[in-house]
Amino acid sequence: MLGPQAGSILVVGGTHGNEPNAPWLLKQWQYQPDDLQHSNFVLQLVHGNPEALADCRRYIERDLNRSFAAALLAEADQCSLEVRRARELLQAHGPEGVSPALVALDLHTTTAAMGNSLVVYGRRPADLALAAGIQQRLGLPVYLHEADQAQQGFLVECWPCGLVIEVGPVPQGLLHAGICRMSQLALEAALAVLDLAAAGSLRLPPALVVHRHLGSVDLPRHADGTPAALLHPRLQGGDWSPLRPADPVFLAAAGHAIPLAAVLPSRLRGEPCFWPVFINEAAYGEKGIAFSLTRRERWPLDEQALVALQGVAQALQRRQVSP
Repeated sequence: MLGPQAGSILVVGGTHGNEPNAPWLLKQWQYQPDDLQHSNFVLQLVHGNPEALADCRRYIERDLNRSFAAALLAEADQCSLEVRRARELLQAHGPEGVSPALVALDLHTTTAAMGNSLVVYGRRPADLALAAGIQQRLGLPVYLHEADQAQQGFLVECWPCGLVIEVGPVPQGLLHAGICRMSQLALEAALAVLDLAAAGSLRLPPALVVHRHLGSVDLPRHADGTPAALLHPRLQGGDWSPLRPADPVFLAAAGHAIPLAAVLPSRLRGEPCFWPVFINEAAYGEKGIAFSLTRRERWPLDEQALVALQGVAQALQRRQVSP
C-alpha cells in the first residue's frame, strides 16, 4: 500500500537534485503502484530536495545529506534551505512526525563505478541486519561509513532503521532505465527482508561482509588549490578492488605516477591493503575526496541484530493496525 499513513517506510528520492532516477521511480510508482512489489507495509514516497531537483543541482545552499546533524537542526531560523528541508522531513515523517516512519530508505546514484551497493552509517544492529538480509539476497557490497568528522548529518541516521541504496555509474542529471531497474530491485529486496522480519521468519547469514570506511584521499594540489595530478588510469573504475600502498593512484602532469603510499594519511600507514570506493565521484571534488579507502571485514551477526530488525518491522505492523 502506498500513501501517507502512520507506521510507514519512508522512501526518499532526489536527496541530491542532480540524481533524477529515483524521483522518476517515485513518480512512476505513484501513477502505477503495482509496478513496485511494495510488501505489506505502507510506503511514503518523498522527494528529498524538490528545489534542487527542479534546477538539476546537487543542492541549493548546502548538501541535504549532510544537513541532519543535531547542531544544524538546532540552529536559529536564519539557516540554509536544506537545513529547513531537513526539519520539514523530520516534522512530517520522522518517528514522532505527523505521518511517522520507522524505516528510511534513501535512493541515490553515483558517477563512480560502484555498481549496486548499500551504504550504512555506524553500527546500529537493525541497520546491519537489514543490510545483511539484502546482501544475502542480491550479493551487494556494503560500505560502512563511520568515524569521519568531515562527513556527518546523514538523512537515514534520524530514523530508527535505514540505509542508502547507491547505484552507478551514471552521469549527473541523466535518466537511465537500467539504473532505475537496479534501484527498484534493491528496494524490493529491502522490503522483502522487512516483511520476513515482521513475520518472524527472517534467517540471516552468519556474517555480514562490510567495507569499513578508514578515510579519504584528495587529489594532490598546488598552493592555489588547483589539481597537481589526476586519477591514474589503473585506478579508474577500480571500486571494491584491492589497492596496495605501492599501487599508482595519481598521474602528475609531468607524466610520473604517484603511489598510494605517498598520499596516505599517517594513521593509515602500515595497512597492507585497502578497498577503494567512490573513485572519482563527480560530486566529491568539492569535498576534497578523490576516493575513499575501506578495509574489507567479515562481521559475525549475533541474535541482537535480528531481534532489533524484527522489533522495528513488527512495530511498523502494530502502528498500521492501531486505530
